[in-house]
Amino acid sequence: MRKKIVAGNWKMNKDSIDSENLILDILKIYVESQTEMIIAPPFTNLSNAVKILKSSSIKIAAQNIHYADSGAYTGEISAKMLQSIGVENVIIGHSERRTYFNETNELIAKKVKSALENNMRVIFCFGEKIDDRSSGNQNIVVKKQITDALFNISESSWSNIVLAYEPVWAIGTGETASPQQAQEIHAYVRELIAENYSNSLSENVSILYGGSIKPNNARDIFSNQDVDGGLIGGASLNAKDFIDIFNAC
Repeated sequence: MRKKIVAGNWKMNKDSIDSENLILDILKIYVESQTEMIIAPPFTNLSNAVKILKSSSIKIAAQNIHYADSGAYTGEISAKMLQSIGVENVIIGHSERRTYFNETNELIAKKVKSALENNMRVIFCFGEKIDDRSSGNQNIVVKKQITDALFNISESSWSNIVLAYEPVWAIGTGETASPQQAQEIHAYVRELIAENYSNSLSENVSILYGGSIKPNNARDIFSNQDVDGGLIGGASLNAKDFIDIFNAC
């Protein structure tokens, strides 16, 4: 049975005090369930988050890594460093990294390889821009992103892969893919995995939806057969909204 997951990507928000307060606010109303909760604070707040959540089932993720374990890469953080403070999950390939920092499929593939080699679980983001959607090329774009970064890893390595479909045109815009649009892409990705690996793997990979999920639309999106949860942006910065979304999964 596929794992249901709701992950909160805080992006570049919340200083140390605000981060701690948000985690404590979440803990006050969080009720453990079969759905897994993950939060991804900024790098500066990860260590404290690990300490606060030590006895909780809530998992912690980083928002990015470098592909090298160490070296002359000023300003970068490695998977090995994150593991040393107890962070075992990482978001890779987010559209904002692709857009603002020019991350290519090739670079993202190297990051995925490093994360897996360091026994980290990867939340791998993929998705099309509005031009791709308008021209009907969304499947082509999605296939290339996934193929270039993931279809060279072993089937066993997929136990540490969570997929997150994020239509770029729906991130931070207030626009949301319709439940049907989300389902179509998720089902297509399962077909790709089955073709390249096995039906069993395809049916066991969790695929999240990310793109302006809010408490008032979460249940409709999560009700789709192939949607296994969400990667939440802005709404994860409010404890009640995030918990409401989590409870809808």
